[in-house]
Amino acid sequence: MDELMIERAKLYLKNIFKDNSDGHDLEHSLRVYHNALKIAEDHPECDRMIVSLAALLHDVDDHKLFDTTDNRNARYFLENNHVDGEDIEKICKIINGVSFSKNKGNHPETIEGKIVQDADRLDAMGAIGIARTFAYGGKNGRSLESSLQHFEDKLLLLKDMMNTEEAGRMAEERHAYMMEFLNEYHKEEM
Repeated sequence: MDELMIERAKLYLKNIFKDNSDGHDLEHSLRVYHNALKIAEDHPECDRMIVSLAALLHDVDDHKLFDTTDNRNARYFLENNHVDGEDIEKICKIINGVSFSKNKGNHPETIEGKIVQDADRLDAMGAIGIARTFAYGGKNGRSLESSLQHFEDKLLLLKDMMNTEEAGRMAEERHAYMMEFLNEYHKEEM
């Protein structure tokens, strides 16, 4: 794997997300990257460079953050770092398959896409997922109740939507933690 390319991608992310505080930031992208590499260990057939770049760049054109089309920010980085055109298309297809709201019931066709989708969904679960939910809600003017509804609408569904066995195992623990949190929250609100 091209470690220099990975480091350049991290620097690009640091710049592009420098003012973000809603949970779609550099740290989120790095966690997705590390989750993806962990899942990829069980899939030696996958292209780790494609997985790495797609995981790192998966939010650089997120519609909640940027007003871009055709993966403009991802393509900018990839083209300026001389990534092969065919690989750019693979990476962009994976990125386009990550979003929960746009791909609820869809599963990527490639193992690389499945890994990156799972890695992103894992970061929406557990303690980090809880923190990200309230960070996003606070930045966007959501009430606590509205943020809690997000658990029902998305977060509690993720455990059963994983594509890979490793992600499924990781999701079980994170799901259980979210259930504990919700139980405690509802006890305290009475």
